[in-house]
Amino acid sequence: MKNNWRIQSPSNPFRRRDFLIGAGRLSAGLALSQMLPESAFAQKVIKGKERLIVRSIRPEDLETPVSLLNTWITPNDLFFVRHHMYAPNVKVDEWKLTVDGEVQTPLTLTLDELKGMPKHTVTVTLECAGNGRAFFDPPVAGIQWERGAVGTARFVGARMADVLKKAGVKDTGRYVAMNGADKPPGTMPDFIRNVPMKKALDADTILAYEMNGEPLPILNGFPLRAVVPGWEGAYSVKWLTNLQVIEKEYDGFFVKTAYRFPNRPVAPGEAVAPQDMVPLTGLAVKSFVNSPLDGATVAPGKVHMGGFAWAGESNISKVDVSMDNGSSWFPAKLGKERERYAWQSFDYEFNITQPGSYLLMSRATDDKGNVQPVAPWWNPSGYLWNVIDKVRINVKA
Repeated sequence: MKNNWRIQSPSNPFRRRDFLIGAGRLSAGLALSQMLPESAFAQKVIKGKERLIVRSIRPEDLETPVSLLNTWITPNDLFFVRHHMYAPNVKVDEWKLTVDGEVQTPLTLTLDELKGMPKHTVTVTLECAGNGRAFFDPPVAGIQWERGAVGTARFVGARMADVLKKAGVKDTGRYVAMNGADKPPGTMPDFIRNVPMKKALDADTILAYEMNGEPLPILNGFPLRAVVPGWEGAYSVKWLTNLQVIEKEYDGFFVKTAYRFPNRPVAPGEAVAPQDMVPLTGLAVKSFVNSPLDGATVAPGKVHMGGFAWAGESNISKVDVSMDNGSSWFPAKLGKERERYAWQSFDYEFNITQPGSYLLMSRATDDKGNVQPVAPWWNPSGYLWNVIDKVRINVKA
């Protein structure tokens, strides 16, 4: 039967890989009727995020166009959105954070009480583990993110460690399970994630109530979210209402099944047994080019190239760039803004005098020697796409 749906990516017709978005939702327990509206309403906008690409309306999944990722701090209205469930309507005067489980003194804290605790600021590049999923071949199920499910923000909040110490973690406490106010529809499992105690007690792991100098936007977790810096974005649970200290890894879908990665290299399309999957934690070294944009036409002469690079808990040590399909590489200049968990800007100026088509490439290296690969590490969930970034430009007189 003929299908006239249009997918969210600009000007791309519906393709087989786009139906995999629905397959990903179905695997999490949603009915087909709940999947269909995201294509039917693909061209709609969501208030406060009008310039973002709509990947899904229900729940809200919004990608930032690379052309708008051109500042070191990503403005709140341009920050990507990743939801497994619908954003809840939280009334701050009724909201509470409970801390329970393997603790000496269970707590119930208001937002004002959290704000009264010592404040800590951390600048973090948050990235969805599936950023770049659309580029895997063979295709994989899930939201077909391209390059913009990433952003950098300055968060303010109380240290998770301070809250846990106030509750008195028992010796039996090994993990902290985090749950938010969002509710699963139908038979879908609740979105609960856990973080090992060592990371929970890290001085930079916070319970954030401010984002870029403002209260958290609703779509980014108001009134409180976890920020687990350097790790893939799903650890930074939104609309946080409960921290439960537990003895062992949480036995739920979004820990035991989702957000896991093969423990060995696999062939594209290969099925991977559950026992050969391990939890995702940190991010892979990565870069993208935001200037010039793919398909741009420029005049011969000086051609400025720029973008961002990041590596989770590691620092970027260098970014190399190329204009001749990788035959030669040149060191780009790194920007002055540097924070441990934040991306690093880079730029370079090529002198291209001959008209023609050129492929500009960026390749980042972190301080542990990890380098962006030329081919992806294929995996059945489409996580951690981090191949050398490429944009093709036309040089015309």
